[in-house]
Amino acid sequence: MICCGGTAAVDFRIDAETPRTERVDPTFVLEVAPGRAHVDFLVPEMHCAGCISAVERALGAAPGVLAARANLTSHRVGVDFDAATGSPDAMLAALEGLGYTARPFDAAILDAAATDKTGKELMLAMAVAGFAAGNIMLLSVSVWSGATDATRDLFHWISAMIALPALAYAGRPFFRSAWRALSARRLNMDVPISLAVILASSMSLFETATHGEHAWFDASIGLLFFLLVGRFLDHRMRDVARSAAARLLSLSARSAMRLDPDGTAMHVPIGEILPGDRVRVAAGERVPVDGDVLEGASDVDRSMLTGEADPELVEAGRKVFAGTLNLTGSLTVQVTARTEATLLADIVRLMEAAERSGSQFVRIADRASRLYAPAVHVLALATFFGWLAMGGGWHQALTACVAVLIITCPCALGLAVPAVQVVASGLLLRRGIMLKDGTALERLAGVDTVVFDKTGTLTRGAAQLVEAPTADVGLWALAAALGSASRHPLARSLAAATSARGIAPASLTRVVEHAGLGMEGEWRRETVRLGRREWVGGADDVSPGNSGRSEIWLRLGAGRPLAFRFEDALRSDAASTIAGLKALGLKVMLFSGDHTKAVRSAALRAGIDLWRAQCLPADKAGALASMRAGGACVLMVGDGINDAPALATADVSMSPASASDISQTAAGLVFTGERLAPVLTAFRTARAARRTILENIALAIGYNLIAVPIAVTGHATPLIAAIAMSTSSIVVTANALRLPLAFRQRRTTPPANALRALEGAAA
Repeated sequence: MICCGGTAAVDFRIDAETPRTERVDPTFVLEVAPGRAHVDFLVPEMHCAGCISAVERALGAAPGVLAARANLTSHRVGVDFDAATGSPDAMLAALEGLGYTARPFDAAILDAAATDKTGKELMLAMAVAGFAAGNIMLLSVSVWSGATDATRDLFHWISAMIALPALAYAGRPFFRSAWRALSARRLNMDVPISLAVILASSMSLFETATHGEHAWFDASIGLLFFLLVGRFLDHRMRDVARSAAARLLSLSARSAMRLDPDGTAMHVPIGEILPGDRVRVAAGERVPVDGDVLEGASDVDRSMLTGEADPELVEAGRKVFAGTLNLTGSLTVQVTARTEATLLADIVRLMEAAERSGSQFVRIADRASRLYAPAVHVLALATFFGWLAMGGGWHQALTACVAVLIITCPCALGLAVPAVQVVASGLLLRRGIMLKDGTALERLAGVDTVVFDKTGTLTRGAAQLVEAPTADVGLWALAAALGSASRHPLARSLAAATSARGIAPASLTRVVEHAGLGMEGEWRRETVRLGRREWVGGADDVSPGNSGRSEIWLRLGAGRPLAFRFEDALRSDAASTIAGLKALGLKVMLFSGDHTKAVRSAALRAGIDLWRAQCLPADKAGALASMRAGGACVLMVGDGINDAPALATADVSMSPASASDISQTAAGLVFTGERLAPVLTAFRTARAARRTILENIALAIGYNLIAVPIAVTGHATPLIAAIAMSTSSIVVTANALRLPLAFRQRRTTPPANALRALEGAAA
């Protein structure tokens, strides 16, 4: 919310009494290219678009700085600088010169967001302001009804005793921010807000002490209450977004088993692992760092990178990445990157960079933050001196000045978007869609391209047996026995399919799992194998993955090997949803980390003409960034950890409720159920919401065009100004409540018969 100065500063406590070293620890500095270094700082007091502009400009002027980018959600500032001429100490000094407390950014600090106290502080302040405003309004009714003399003075004093402590407590977020800005000789949007509250309450106290007819305690506390409501809503949205990076970093290991040159092994903190070290990764553990496999073979779950459920066989010479899960065998890995330079850390940086660059309102917010505070002060001062020049006296001049400060508070403009978001989120929730990013609907209305992930999004995300050999019950029983003993997803799916047929597992002996290959056992003195085609001895005339299906093979002794093939089934309404999106004029694409044949098969079944296979997280994010640079407005629909950077890079993003926690956190909208229809519903709601938002903005601007001249000319007291400001907020809120009616009247989806025809054409 531009008018309220954005969200309050996150409660990353930095103790001012704790002595700080004079230099930034070199371990916080990364070499990103020859002669080019990078350092991140934590700046807790950044709380609005104006803060971002000030920070980036100040750091940009520091010696050797090549680029600086601030992230409001995580309060993180990334700086690229010339390693020869740039100094992190000088950068810290530049931040402190603006009045901010800063320190090198530590990834562990992200975990502190979970215990953030700022939300509780804002909620308590809002509750106190609301309680005080309600009681003072009740007392004011008597004054408005004609109470005079001692009765009027009594009610004014009671109002003062309620309002002044409430203002001192509830106004702290604004007062602290304004004081920091003024201490650094700059203005922000909280300065005129604080000035209006202080002047209105001071004048009210003066009027009460001198038996004046009017006091405006209700105006002061009412103004503060409305501003706190907006600030709390904005804080909650950013708190959800900030937790995405924290959850992603939670996948990284805290320690690793390092192998010393003398052969001894010991657990050490992950920060002590350096490139060139050797680490051992046991089955069931997450790989702690990026590296090359020296010894061993195992199936590794790379779903966080590719989004695919099928594990990948890694052996000597193959690369492994931090955060991936080692499933079946022990690996010895030679480290190639420190923990802060791993692919997992790169994904976090991609998410944060995309979030800052992804907002289409950043430039507008920057301009508004630079112009709003000076413009309001100039207008208020001009009003004050104008009245003095016309002989109005200091009392009348100051009253008009305070009225201008209050009436120009753009709460109606600030509520124009959040009010619609609240109503729209309720509409979506009743239809199984959770709105997590308040700006997502506004961006969704302008989307012209939709990109789907495959596994778990377009499809159900679970392998289903679709092709089985003609075999007797005994062979199925053998497959069930080996499959139930394995940790491989396909083997377990085969065991489940066998159980569904009512076939009990056979009794095997000497069952053993060969890492990366499959399961082996003995039945009636014959060897039974279930696993990879080349290990079991599958038919040479059958190419693996020939139909885009995953497969697992079974062989008893010297008998003929049998193939069981699996396919990830599409969601029931995938084809009709894709057809509906195309009917709306949208371009639909499919990006997946799966192999080419599987992606082609899914695209054909869903009716998608444009698709890409074997996409890593950076590939997806890079492709989306290129599309956006070319003028496209992109919706990304994905569910895997690997989709998180792409979800953050897209203009707007959606995830199914079955998605990983990280992808759900990165996404702007989350939908429940087994159907894709919520994607169409979200479009309808977004377009109706955009129309309502534009109407609200027009109402808010119209209010200011009418109200400001009235205040400047002295026809509005501070009380009338506060009532006018509150009325404008009520008007835009009432207009937002019309959204369900607008949604019903303006349906943008094609008729059901058109959808059926399109679905048939796609099939």
